[in-house]
Amino acid sequence: MPDASGVVADEASEGAEDGAKAAALGSKGEEGGPRAPESGPGGPSRAARALRTADPEGAPATPSNSPERSTGSALSTPSSSSPSTPSIPSGSWDDGLIARRITDASAAVALATPLEPVPARGGAARTVVPLAYEGPLRSRLDALRELVGLSRTRLDGETLAEAGRVLDKAADRRKLSGRHTVVAIAGATGSGKSQLFNSLAGVAISETGVRRPTTSSPIACSWSDGAAGLIDRLGIPGRLRRRPLNNPESDEQLRGLVLIDLPDHDSAAVQHREQVDRILKLVDAVIWVVDPEKYADAVLHERYLRPMAGHAEVMFVVLNQVDRLPGEAADQVLDDLRRLLDEDGVALGEHGEPGATVLALSALTGEGVGELRESLGEFVAERGAAARRVAADVDAAAAGLRPVYAAGRRVGLSEEAREEFAARLADAVGATAAGEAAERAWLRNANRACGTPWLRLWRWYQKRGTAATGRHRSGAQADEEATARQRVEQAVRTVADRASAGLPGPWAQAVREAAVRGAQGLPEALDELAERAGGPSGRPPRPGWWPAAVLVQAAMTLLQIAGGLWLAGQIAGVMAPNLGVPVLLMLCGIVGGPLVEWGCRMAARGPARRYGQDAERRLRESAASCGRARVLDPVASELLRYGEVREQYARVARAEAGVG
Repeated sequence: MPDASGVVADEASEGAEDGAKAAALGSKGEEGGPRAPESGPGGPSRAARALRTADPEGAPATPSNSPERSTGSALSTPSSSSPSTPSIPSGSWDDGLIARRITDASAAVALATPLEPVPARGGAARTVVPLAYEGPLRSRLDALRELVGLSRTRLDGETLAEAGRVLDKAADRRKLSGRHTVVAIAGATGSGKSQLFNSLAGVAISETGVRRPTTSSPIACSWSDGAAGLIDRLGIPGRLRRRPLNNPESDEQLRGLVLIDLPDHDSAAVQHREQVDRILKLVDAVIWVVDPEKYADAVLHERYLRPMAGHAEVMFVVLNQVDRLPGEAADQVLDDLRRLLDEDGVALGEHGEPGATVLALSALTGEGVGELRESLGEFVAERGAAARRVAADVDAAAAGLRPVYAAGRRVGLSEEAREEFAARLADAVGATAAGEAAERAWLRNANRACGTPWLRLWRWYQKRGTAATGRHRSGAQADEEATARQRVEQAVRTVADRASAGLPGPWAQAVREAAVRGAQGLPEALDELAERAGGPSGRPPRPGWWPAAVLVQAAMTLLQIAGGLWLAGQIAGVMAPNLGVPVLLMLCGIVGGPLVEWGCRMAARGPARRYGQDAERRLRESAASCGRARVLDPVASELLRYGEVREQYARVARAEAGVG
């Protein structure tokens, strides 16, 4: 009997070679009768290497994926009572998984027991059915994609990086099998996760031992076909892909499961921790294996469980090695573990509620492993883990983006703020002063038309004196322009602050920048508008009573002139002395002229006021229109964009109304 000690595993690159050797051995057996397999001092015979794993109780061997084995060539066993050995049918696996490792006992039984025909497990390669995102999850992913697109010009790439990674991961997972669930077994050094991995697989696949770290690379085990793409996505090479023990009951219960044994998350080797962190982001679910000594380890809770609290629905927490705890200690440790998970924010699915499944077991004795296998089978059979994992990733991305989308209060540019901005611009451009100037211009025009000639001569003289000192106006005008510019800048800052109040930082900055860009050239535009729309264009319009007032004023002037000439003629002796009539005529003209002027001024106040108000209104409207086009519209566009992204974020965050 050859020595079959140790664990034997065939690599993919050796499969064809071993199959060919097996076929050759079989043909020799047919020609020369039964032949004992060759064995060397360093390991099992070639025939044993060509065999697939058999269980310790003598279960039939698992078919290999070698093409030669499918021809039906027979292998002879060392037993002389078995002159011939039935052919081993092939099981073609489309994902190129490697044959399982076998234990000493299973190898010995496989060599001592005649092989029985085994139906092919795999058959032809199955068509991979892609994962489908439906309903709310699809809507949330579309909203997240739209959200990222709308925000690229407003937010930096680092802020949107996690959302982009979630979208990429969701797209990659969607292309792969929707009938498989990838579950990673993670744990600390010495927690027994590899032992649990082997227990679930029914065969020693992952190496166990006292050497730390024992697991240096992730190992994959698939219970059904079609998982090649999923395992490729994890970056696990073919030499680290395995099959579980051929157990029809277990195969049916865990069909669709792809189990990954990870290195220790607290390993001293940096590359091991990096592999754990990388694969944990890609799997559909996680089984966290803890032991009674390190279940409260801060590294586990602070680095993994707490940040992944939102992924509780795709999480199993298993307390292993309960066989080491005496009496009721296991229940006490399990209760304390649940307390720690609750403090981490991990929801527990204790009473049918969605949340993490918490179990206690012993991978060494098998206690509780059946319950885990049953829970895992139900979990895989639902085929919803991948979608729930993506939804949890979207939740995490939404929580990370909340500070840049959720406003502290209701935001927007109120009508009051708009009116105040227009009023500030009107003050800066001097709309009130322009209206008053227009009113005075109307009154001056009325005075020129209805005033006495002597008063007009006096005002002309005053105007000449004012024109002589006009050089002092330039300095005052410069001061007025500087003051107006400051008022415009102050108005822009005020409206920008009001519009950005309550907005998240990036969007508030975008609003302020839009306002500042619009304010460039605004004072000059307002000055141009003031010249074009503020002042009176040409002579003010005259009311219908002006011609009559002009005739009356002319008559008063003629009376003064006639009375004066009459008196002059009497003084010169040209006319007969008669002081009463000429004096009366002069008094009528002297008194009547100012009275007519005063009456016209009183009558002109109303039209002049309306004229000034109309000029002020036009200038205010022009200033408001200019400010709206240059400042308010860009600010409103930014607010509208923020409203759009906030609506998309509300969809991503599954909020019924606007966020904030």
